[in-house]
Amino acid sequence: MSAEPVIRIVLAKLGLDGHDRGIKVVARILRDAGMEVIYLGLRQTTASIIAAAEEEDADAIGLSMHNAGHLALAPAMLAALDEADLDIPLIIGGIVPDQDVPILEAAGVAAILGPGAPAEEVVAAVRNAVSA
Repeated sequence: MSAEPVIRIVLAKLGLDGHDRGIKVVARILRDAGMEVIYLGLRQTTASIIAAAEEEDADAIGLSMHNAGHLALAPAMLAALDEADLDIPLIIGGIVPDQDVPILEAAGVAAILGPGAPAEEVVAAVRNAVSA
């Protein structure tokens, strides 16, 4: 009997957004679901996140955004993933207006979670993104 591989996810706050309560809750939810969580903390750059994802052999990257920068920062992160030739999903959580969701999905964001997303939805989003 072979065990399902453990999902390794890098979580970070990209840019100057200093709100980190939500991402810490998400980190705990994912850890409690059996995933390995590498939390980089606040004020990360695309380069620092890419370096961590490569070093940690991450299966996914999760970004928390509460600063209305998602339409600029998410595409920048996707471009950095492409430039680094990393084929791993990007998951966004935070304040994303409904009208921006299709834009981010079309850009290549694998999942978008809003405030108050239930733990089951968070875990399912990561699992679905990694298995896609």
